Amino acid sequence: MLFSILIAHYNHYEYFKECYKSILNQSYHNFEIIIVDDCSTDGSYEKVMQLTKDDDKVKLFQNENNRGVGFTKRRCIELASGEICGFLDPDDALAENALQLSIENHHKDNIATYSKFYLCNNELKPLRIFQHSRAVKNGRKSFFNIFLEVNHFFTFKKAAYNKTEGINTELTSAVDQDLYLKLYEVGHITFINTPLYYYRLHDKGVSQESSKKEKLNNNWHQVILDAAKRRNLEKIFHRKIKDIDNLPNFLKEKQNNFLTKILRKFS
Repeated sequence: MLFSILIAHYNHYEYFKECYKSILNQSYHNFEIIIVDDCSTDGSYEKVMQLTKDDDKVKLFQNENNRGVGFTKRRCIELASGEICGFLDPDDALAENALQLSIENHHKDNIATYSKFYLCNNELKPLRIFQHSRAVKNGRKSFFNIFLEVNHFFTFKKAAYNKTEGINTELTSAVDQDLYLKLYEVGHITFINTPLYYYRLHDKGVSQESSKKEKLNNNWHQVILDAAKRRNLEKIFHRKIKDIDNLPNFLKEKQNNFLTKILRKFS
């Protein structure tokens, strides 16, 4: 079974070297690496090309102009040939058994898997396991992944993705959440109770830069709003969705009281 490792790249060559090394160390070997560079401005594209030029598993592309992460990740999927796909950010890395365990957990009836993952420092040394990773109940219209339970390492059947409308190319953040919610709606997803991904915390990360947090929240609001429309939901917690200005904050507040914490723990 061919696995497509998808990398949307922009100005991250120094981090990518470690990312690429983790791919080469995989215990599962039937994979391709799809890299789409979003017009890096620091020479990263040429350096990635030089680093990977002798690796026939690597398929390197570049956008004609800078289009943003939504467009770039969607293009990664479109270029993939594998039955199973999974995104790996160029500043992160995979555990050696990440592909193997993901493939093994792709049962006939499920369309996606996700795992625990490590939060790491700038040198990619694990600090702790992300605390919210857990199995979620499938098929719930009220599930919006507001606490990021579904997260890295996320892998999915391309045939299932093709049943969705695809990643929103206009998104500049919250792109993974858009993908997760769309796939959650079309089939069963499986939790792997093992850390398979190393997520690097650093100043240039999208979720760490304070200047980008407002834009991230706006994109996340749009992702949740779009999901509610697909699910024909007009109200959440007895409020009309169209009247809620900040869906992420509203849902966090409503789902973080004592009763919902207990229900979430046993759901």
